[in-house]
Amino acid sequence: MNLEYFIAKRLITAKDYKSSISAPIIKIAISAIAIGIIMMMVSVATGIGLQQKIREKVSAFNGQIIISNYDNNNSDITLVPISKKQDFYPNFKSVPEVTHIQAVASKAGIIRTENAFEGIVFKGVGADYNWNNIKEYLVQGKLPDFSKGLNEEVIISRFLADRLNLKLGDSFNTFFIKEEQGKLPNSRRFKIVGIFSSGFQDFDATYIIGDIRHIQRINKWTPDQVGAFEVFVKDFAEIKETGNQVYEQISSNLDTKTITEKYSYIFDWLQLFDFNIVVILGIMIIVATINMVVALLVLILERTQMIGILKAVGANNWTVRKVFLYNAFYLIIRGLFWGNLIGISLLLIQQQFGIIHLNPENYYVNQAPVYLNWVYIVLLNLLTITVCFLVLLIPSYIITKISPVKAIRFD
Repeated sequence: MNLEYFIAKRLITAKDYKSSISAPIIKIAISAIAIGIIMMMVSVATGIGLQQKIREKVSAFNGQIIISNYDNNNSDITLVPISKKQDFYPNFKSVPEVTHIQAVASKAGIIRTENAFEGIVFKGVGADYNWNNIKEYLVQGKLPDFSKGLNEEVIISRFLADRLNLKLGDSFNTFFIKEEQGKLPNSRRFKIVGIFSSGFQDFDATYIIGDIRHIQRINKWTPDQVGAFEVFVKDFAEIKETGNQVYEQISSNLDTKTITEKYSYIFDWLQLFDFNIVVILGIMIIVATINMVVALLVLILERTQMIGILKAVGANNWTVRKVFLYNAFYLIIRGLFWGNLIGISLLLIQQQFGIIHLNPENYYVNQAPVYLNWVYIVLLNLLTITVCFLVLLIPSYIITKISPVKAIRFD
């Protein structure tokens, strides 16, 4: 063991190989490992980060499971009200996975200003609304308070505010069309107390959020009637199973839909990221292993005489192979060190400063989100070490074919 360690140390000494023929190959192998781990870390961190961020945004504006009346025909606009007097409201005790439930209602309207007009969806919420889901997207002003009397406070997206030339503190008129033909629209005047920007164009261009009691009055509902219930769950990965449990616990005239079903086109697109991540991981592992195989073969050829001498003094094939595998393992660790250092630094910079921006119309976010978790970083490193080491066993087998006599005479 001491002999192996001494020889391995001799092989990996910088002074020994810097001037050797294998020096460029070794540098390329180390660089390939470093670049590979950087690319794998970035792809996993941004891929998972993008999935989580988009999922959070969709959930913030819709809940994770929507309980509505069958007669609403899967529309965002509430047509038929639901009574708040349900066994599952305000606490969904029958399904432990449910963390929160809130009553909402939506109605289509038109905002009219002196210079412009925009069609919108007024989302009415009450005192039970969880503002923590929206708070991080608030860029100006404050969140409205609907825990007391009816008020005209609303939050509007920066996108709509810019298009309508509105700013914080401004008031505007909104016209709500009645379902009955020939009836004049209802008019309500609202005041902007907050401006949000989710980066999700579908929501920013559509929703304003205000007091649900306005919709109840316009639709002539009672205070106990709402449009739908938004449900939040503990584990999003189990949303399908939790959605089925929720459906089993509600009355037969109500329906449930998860946001993965409502926005299937978004979540189907997000699933493609899993495939892309796997492809990138595979390509990077292949590139790294090929470079390591080439580096090991060059080292073996360059040390042919030394191999012959070791065999001549009694070293068996596996002992000599371990010498070169130790050397290869050192190169892998060195590449991983620099790769992890650079990769984690880049991800932390992006996480803190958001240098890389994305087009929200295509990616639903303003900047590339980053998900940093030490578990996947460790797993990526272990995967790289394991695959590279196992593949290197193949070229090291060449050592068993080298004859001591011919090797010592090799020049």
